[in-house]
Amino acid sequence: MAREAALAACLEAVLGSRSSANRVFELLEPLAVREPEDIVSAARTCSRLFGALLERRELFVGPLPDQDAALAGDYSAEDKYRIWMRHRYRDCVGCLGELMGHEAFQVKELALCTLMKFVELEAQYPLIKIEWKGTLTFPCDLLKVVVDGLLPTHEDASLLISRFQEYMEYDDVRYFVMKAVTASVGQVMQKTKERPLPFYQQNVFSLISPINMPNKESEMVKFMVKQGYRALSVPVCLTHCLQFCFKAHKQVFEKMWLTFLKHKLPTGLYKKVLVILHDSVLPYMNEPTLMMDFLTVAYGIGGAISLLALNGLFILIHQHNLEYPDFYKKLYSLLDPSIYHVKYRARFFHLTDLFLSSSHLPAYLVAAFIKRLSRLALTAPPEALLMIIPFICNLFRRHPACRVLVHRPGGPADMSEDPYVMEEEEPSKSRALESSLWEIQSLQNHYHPDVAKAAAVLNQSLSEMEDDISGLLELSASELFDKEVKKKAVDVPLEFEQVRGLFGKKNDIFAEHFSLD
Repeated sequence: MAREAALAACLEAVLGSRSSANRVFELLEPLAVREPEDIVSAARTCSRLFGALLERRELFVGPLPDQDAALAGDYSAEDKYRIWMRHRYRDCVGCLGELMGHEAFQVKELALCTLMKFVELEAQYPLIKIEWKGTLTFPCDLLKVVVDGLLPTHEDASLLISRFQEYMEYDDVRYFVMKAVTASVGQVMQKTKERPLPFYQQNVFSLISPINMPNKESEMVKFMVKQGYRALSVPVCLTHCLQFCFKAHKQVFEKMWLTFLKHKLPTGLYKKVLVILHDSVLPYMNEPTLMMDFLTVAYGIGGAISLLALNGLFILIHQHNLEYPDFYKKLYSLLDPSIYHVKYRARFFHLTDLFLSSSHLPAYLVAAFIKRLSRLALTAPPEALLMIIPFICNLFRRHPACRVLVHRPGGPADMSEDPYVMEEEEPSKSRALESSLWEIQSLQNHYHPDVAKAAAVLNQSLSEMEDDISGLLELSASELFDKEVKKKAVDVPLEFEQVRGLFGKKNDIFAEHFSLD
């Protein structure tokens, strides 16, 4: 309490008389100590001090001269005071920027909020000379200090970034943050010579992935800073400025993501980006086709990354006429035993179903997909089988030429006789049309009764109506178990003989000597 009282008295003295201006150092010095309580008290006091000086316009406006040269120059006493105090304000901002990397989160949070308060005040009371009345300004340099503090290179700042997200709801703040992030990524990644920086890149992703872009210009109505044309006495929001139109917003958003994704990403971050790319990034880009290189590279990596890249490629192929050579060959190569177990299984099969929906696909290609899916089904869990069997039946309905796989008298009965070449990467050379679906016939003897029943459908003629598999894509083992547990057992009448004796046999000699009572 004594410390806070001393700081309050110092604040009152500095604001009350310019003769006490030197006491501002008493407020700045505690910002460099180690005790969080002292830092918090000093930061709050500095916030009140420089907030009041900005509102009273007692800080120098314009390019800031060197302090020693200004004090020895021909400036008036008033200007010398303002220049000197502006330098103290700059010192305070520098300290707060460093405190955003403090070990105590309370200190980090207060430094962030204080800097954002200064951003708002500087926008209302600019420290740069305005040549035209009504010119809209924003303290980009000050906001850059904030963004740099949110993006450390050697620690995870996700908690502080989540605290900052409330400011990203303002359209003007979001616009300039995106510009600052773009500049930061270019500078930091250039220094590392394209070597991944896991903490830094994760922090950038944590900052830009939750960005909620407006869908149209009329939605851009929330601004931190509202400035007005004094000559007209009419309040004018930043949205009325050309650079803040919806198209410019999308351009900055697009440039930010392209700059971020052109650098090599850690594998885990690659997956996180691809999960949100198709619905949180591509729809808000002016030119979504600029993502073609990133997505084609991701699709060629293999494994889960290729599965996740399908979403973005689907949008580019269907909506933006992207041509991808050997697309189906690559899709075919993604079919391996892991597809029935990965957590992105539902998304993969939903998109595969769409890609195989065209009736113009050649029969050999669809037959190759059917055979590979059937072969992999032999080791798949029941919850995946209940989805893949209707999936295969739908392919037969769309492509009747492939039904020869079902109705082939004298076809192969097991793997040793099967002409299908599972290891062949080229679908046209897999000899799938020469084979049969003995795998599905084997599944008719599956231990799970629902799987056996589903596989038996191919013994009958298929209906023309396709099965709706949307409810089966995310079927899990726990759901199957719960379903079985909730089934009501039907009492079955049995004939039995009452047990007599130790072993329950008639005329058992043991019954004469032993009793079950």
